[in-house]
Amino acid sequence: MKPEKRTVLVFRHAVITRVTHWINAACLGFLLSSGLQIFNAWPSLYWGEYGADGAPSFLSIGAAREQGQLRGILRVGDVAVPTTGVLGVSRIDGQFTERAFPAWMTLPSFQDLAAGRRWHFFFAWGFVVNGAIYLVFSLSSGHLRRDLVPRRAELSPRRLWHEIVAHARLRFPKGEEARRYNVLQKLSYLGVAVILLPLMVLTGLTMSPGMNAAAPLLLDLFGGRQSARAIHFIAAFLVVLFVLVHLAMVLLSGAWNNLRSMITGRYAIQESNHD
Repeated sequence: MKPEKRTVLVFRHAVITRVTHWINAACLGFLLSSGLQIFNAWPSLYWGEYGADGAPSFLSIGAAREQGQLRGILRVGDVAVPTTGVLGVSRIDGQFTERAFPAWMTLPSFQDLAAGRRWHFFFAWGFVVNGAIYLVFSLSSGHLRRDLVPRRAELSPRRLWHEIVAHARLRFPKGEEARRYNVLQKLSYLGVAVILLPLMVLTGLTMSPGMNAAAPLLLDLFGGRQSARAIHFIAAFLVVLFVLVHLAMVLLSGAWNNLRSMITGRYAIQESNHD
């Protein structure tokens, strides 16, 4: 006879983890939309000492006029991909206008570099302060070491492949295994928290003329302001990719259960009742 299952609410997220999570999500949303506004002012990415008018870029979003109509074009190296209706051209006041990202994705919606920079810098400070609070808490409470750093056994090729296959088949941990993060969660959360987000902060500082004077080492570290700008946008793209995958996993593994755990701290698991 199979043992009966019972639902148990276990404590999964501390208050500081939950509060900083939601503040971080809000800050990243505003940083992304205002960052796209800033990108629209010069929608090209360069590496090294390039970046002047006419210099070759490794990525650009623009438009070309064909048969009297503007066509959006995404260029990556020597490859040009038509993006009409998505990137490069936006319909503004009934007319098609060259614009890298459409109005609905940028903050503010109209073209205004100064306003975009003000929004970006305001939420960048909120993001940095919030991240510092989370980092201090994670280190002092042992959350980072206990919950996010993978154990050696979890990093074996066999274990990693097992987790990848299980996620691809949408087979998520249950019972006792659901009490803690799996190794793919640990690696992705750790990679974003200690690599991508700090990288975005440092490259953002490198683009500041004031910081160039105060800390010229950053320019040498990232190979110049144009390289720092490119790394900044690449890191932002990877963060967006992480968020999309994260949201998909949240929805597929149980939207309400995951949302409740990040609001109340309690996560429901199924346990066998042996009584």
